[in-house]
Amino acid sequence: MSLPLNTVSIHPYFKVHPGKLDAVKSHLRSFVSATSSESTCLYYEFTINGDEIFCREGYIGAEGVLAHLANVDAQLKEMLTLSDLTRLELHGPAADLAKLKEPMAGLPVAWFEYEVGVVK
Repeated sequence: MSLPLNTVSIHPYFKVHPGKLDAVKSHLRSFVSATSSESTCLYYEFTINGDEIFCREGYIGAEGVLAHLANVDAQLKEMLTLSDLTRLELHGPAADLAKLKEPMAGLPVAWFEYEVGVVK
C-alpha cells in the first residue's frame, strides 16, 4: 500500500476497567462503523492484549486527524467510561503535527516527528 507523504498516525492505548472487556469489544464496532465513511482515513484497526486495547490508525494530514476526532467524539467519550487512556502517540511530518498541537493541547500526547523511511 502506498501512503501519502503527509500521513499522520494515531496510536492510543486503553486499559479496560475490570469486568468491562466484553462491553469494550462490542463498542469497538461503533468506532469502526463511524470511521468507515471518512474519506481521509487510510487505515483503522483495533488489537487486544489481555485488558489492553490498541488502535492503529492513519489519516491524510492533520485535517484528516481533526475530522476523525470530531467524528468519533461520542464514541471516545463512551470508551473513556469503560477504560483509561494510558498512552497516546501521534506520528507524522513536523508540519502536520504542529497543526495538531493546539487542538490536542488537553491530551497527554507523545509527539513523534517523521525523520526517514521507505515509501513504496
